[in-house]
Amino acid sequence: MTEWLNSMQGWLAHPLIADFGTAILAVILGLIIIRVLQGFAVRSIAQNDTRYRVRKFIGLAGYVILVLILISMLSTRLGQLSVIFGVAGAGIAFSLQEVIASLAGWIAISFGGFYRPGDRVQVGGITGDVIDIGMLRTTIMETGGWVKGDNYNGRIVKVANSFIFKEPVYNYTGDFNFLWDEFTVPIKYGSDWHLAQTMIENAVEEHTSEFEADSAKAWKGMVSKYLIEEASTEPKVTLFADEN
Repeated sequence: MTEWLNSMQGWLAHPLIADFGTAILAVILGLIIIRVLQGFAVRSIAQNDTRYRVRKFIGLAGYVILVLILISMLSTRLGQLSVIFGVAGAGIAFSLQEVIASLAGWIAISFGGFYRPGDRVQVGGITGDVIDIGMLRTTIMETGGWVKGDNYNGRIVKVANSFIFKEPVYNYTGDFNFLWDEFTVPIKYGSDWHLAQTMIENAVEEHTSEFEADSAKAWKGMVSKYLIEEASTEPKVTLFADEN
């Protein structure tokens, strides 16, 4: 027993063990400080979007500062561990390839303009509103499914950020905040289709007129940003003849 205690004391007295112990304590203390500051921001800021952005900024800035502190604390020991890190690096990279891809996806999402919190997207077959973008996963409040229309169904889905390198990303509210939709009204042969067209145009105009100016302005922004032609954002009626 005495020999075991002496051995443990020798291990604990080793400078490398002491440095790593200090680093672990620094990590724990740093995480506590980050959580406290985020909790203070949640309680003191009333606006939802501002509160979210401040909380995310505190988290990101805190993690960056914490990493810099750890590098500074362990800088004298990192050289001694370089051989060990080199040998283990290949195995770690292989086993954590999905995590690394998700981190790369987070960087691409943050700076590539794929989407931002509040956008309605379709990713990996999931459609809904982005409510959070983490380093590894994007959180989506799902719409549709067993619920008709574009209403929430109450299910929250977390999707790995690595999906942006594997599948298309559909953004419903990215640069253009409007969508074209279409509904079909069948009329039989011999009907007054001119009257039907006029009635539909009047009804649609009544409900969409308040959006026409904003949609036209948004489309001009699209034309100035992308290689895309001018398009009419006004409602219109098209007619097709079929066997009925």
